[in-house]
Amino acid sequence: MKIIRFLDSEGCVRSGALQDDGQAAVFANGFPGDLVTTGELVPIARILAPIVPAAILGIGLNYRHHAAESGARVPEYPILFVKTPNTLQNPGDPILLPVHLASDEVDYECELAVVIGRECRNASRENALDYVLGYTCANDVSARDWQIRRGGSQWCRGKCFDTFCPLGPWIVTADKIPNPNELAIKTILNGNEVQSWNTNDMIFDVPALIEFLSGSTTLFPGTVILTGTPHGVGMAQKPPVWLQPGDSVTIEIEKIGQLTNPVASESA
Repeated sequence: MKIIRFLDSEGCVRSGALQDDGQAAVFANGFPGDLVTTGELVPIARILAPIVPAAILGIGLNYRHHAAESGARVPEYPILFVKTPNTLQNPGDPILLPVHLASDEVDYECELAVVIGRECRNASRENALDYVLGYTCANDVSARDWQIRRGGSQWCRGKCFDTFCPLGPWIVTADKIPNPNELAIKTILNGNEVQSWNTNDMIFDVPALIEFLSGSTTLFPGTVILTGTPHGVGMAQKPPVWLQPGDSVTIEIEKIGQLTNPVASESA
């Protein structure tokens, strides 16, 4: 099933299951929740980010080749940071480059996003995937100057500007992706592949991340876990490649689809 959040023809926000004819079968009890539909089929006026997350938990340096290109040691434990709710952005809506608190070093990061479907605490590696509702595409947009040099050793300032977490276009339920660590993943910038690898390069795979993040910590339904990015980020290019107004960024993940966002200046 592909779970979507969308605007109907009257401008109301609704959630449902995407149908082959492009309509949505509306969920009976909202979302997140059970996935029982009412039988009502509704035309889709506009696709939104598939979920408003209960929390956005990001993992840094979680691909071996990305750690190498960053000149970083392979971490002993997953590196956790958070992104705030204001970062959420819909498919097709612009990533806004900060102007008021300016950054000239905004970077793309293709990421597999894991959506938790039921309350999860102290999961084991063996049962971790039982808590997963599904998976979607994410772009962990990052202002590297604020992340690295100006953030006081914390990453959150560089990760938490408005629009810095595009998600979508839908959540593919976990039954369709039995192994999330066997997926091709890429970023396409202005028609050119700049990242292209596989989620099997994760240092900590999806079960390990859920086990770690849920340790003595409750993950509520709707929690989104960003699982890290492969090598090829703009910061590592020679010379570096930073997002510019007018760019178009597409995140593509096997078995899920494509998430595309234009880039614009905040002042625009």
